[in-house]
Amino acid sequence: MSKNEFWKDKHVTVTGGAGFLGSYVVEKLRNFGADVFVPLVERYDLRKTPDIKKLFDDFLPEIVIHLAANVGGIGANMKNPGKFFYDNITMGVQLMEEARVRNVNKLVNIGTICSYPKFTPVPFREEELWSGYPEETNAAYGLAKKMLIVQSQAYRQQYGFNSINLLQVNLYGPRDNFNPESSHVIPALIKKSFDAIDNKEDSIIFWGSGNPTREFLYAEDAAHGILLAAEKYNKSEPINLGSGFEISIKDLASLIIKFTGFKGKVVWDTTKPDGQPKRCLDVSKAEKEFGFRAKTNFEEGLKKTIEWYREKHLSRS
Repeated sequence: MSKNEFWKDKHVTVTGGAGFLGSYVVEKLRNFGADVFVPLVERYDLRKTPDIKKLFDDFLPEIVIHLAANVGGIGANMKNPGKFFYDNITMGVQLMEEARVRNVNKLVNIGTICSYPKFTPVPFREEELWSGYPEETNAAYGLAKKMLIVQSQAYRQQYGFNSINLLQVNLYGPRDNFNPESSHVIPALIKKSFDAIDNKEDSIIFWGSGNPTREFLYAEDAAHGILLAAEKYNKSEPINLGSGFEISIKDLASLIIKFTGFKGKVVWDTTKPDGQPKRCLDVSKAEKEFGFRAKTNFEEGLKKTIEWYREKHLSRS
């Protein structure tokens, strides 16, 4: 059965559907003919039990894709560990419980690479998930998301409830969050570069040493992977969702400076934390289990992201 046939007329709720990744998931679902419900935060506070129940009363889905999260970069994680833990675990736990009670056919839970131990051997294999404690700066967020895997497996064992868990790397692409208080590294570096150009500065200060490595997945590719998994994967064991491509923050900064056109120098503020030393996923299980492989070349995706920011945010000047 093709993806179009699978999704046609399916009732699907996408939490976080108005967000960065959610916009791509919802767009694809609607193109496939699905009936999609996006619970907006102004009407449904997913931390509150009555709002969760109202969500299912208003639109009883066959499938729930849980993208909603309170998330940010290293600075935001260090500033809000309690809030990130509470918000993310409370949303996920209640959503899965209500989905089980309402006999929803399937729940797709989007987890995070932050759940992996700090010194996981590269590339990260799913079997290493429980071999140590996460990197300290984002441990609260990573552990909150990790507990939803425990819930998923327990609910499958006791109730036969079908939920799956995807461990997703940092995303990037057009429509990303460029708010300096909460953005991840790529949009943060893009904004800093353009701001420096606008202000005619001769240097930019970036956090850390630049030595850690990271993996990034183009948001549209991530949406494709999520829908493939929703259609074809039916086990609670977590699956990595990434590109399998690793780049140092220093090399990433060099590319962004090149593509934005900033001519000054970069100063690395080594008083700021680096976060996890290395991040790169083994993505072989995603290909084996549901046929997912990232398609977007990193430099091309980065250029598209920068051009989107240039057009959307700089057209006013």
